[in-house]
Amino acid sequence: MIIPINPATPLVNEDGTPTPIFRDFILQVSEESIAIGSGSPEGQLEASKGKRYMDESGDTGSILYIKKQESISGDRSQGWILV
Repeated sequence: MIIPINPATPLVNEDGTPTPIFRDFILQVSEESIAIGSGSPEGQLEASKGKRYMDESGDTGSILYIKKQESISGDRSQGWILV
């Protein structure tokens, strides 16, 4: 779930760098967005548990993957399942 930013909260510091609140918000949006690629993400795409991936070259029944395990033996690119 993406936690919204209060509209009165500044997004950048005086030096132009993002505030910690804005940086966290962007990371949340990135994690919630669906990754798109060609082929299976297994062993190819590092992600956190719950990330979704769409195989744009897949056929019916082999398009959507979800990251079920955070990592396998420390490898964050493993643990995807086809749904």
